Amino acid sequence: MVDQPGFLDVDERYAALSRAGDPVERLAAVIDFEIFVPCWIRRWRGRSRGGASLYDAVLRFRILVLQALYSLSDEQAEF
Repeated sequence: MVDQPGFLDVDERYAALSRAGDPVERLAAVIDFEIFVPCWIRRWRGRSRGGASLYDAVLRFRILVLQALYSLSDEQAEF
């Protein structure tokens, strides 16, 4: 029987990614995404959202950057 990772194995997976040079961590070290928050607020102020957003503005922007860097479709970027 193959060992299937459990919910508690996430920490081990993140540690392995960090040791291998996780590109998301490197990107976060280079770019301060918080400086873009005022731009997002100005851009989306006064627009009808049609419901609450699933993600905050910074996370959405990070997803867009990763999609552009790795040529990911919306389906591939879902987690």
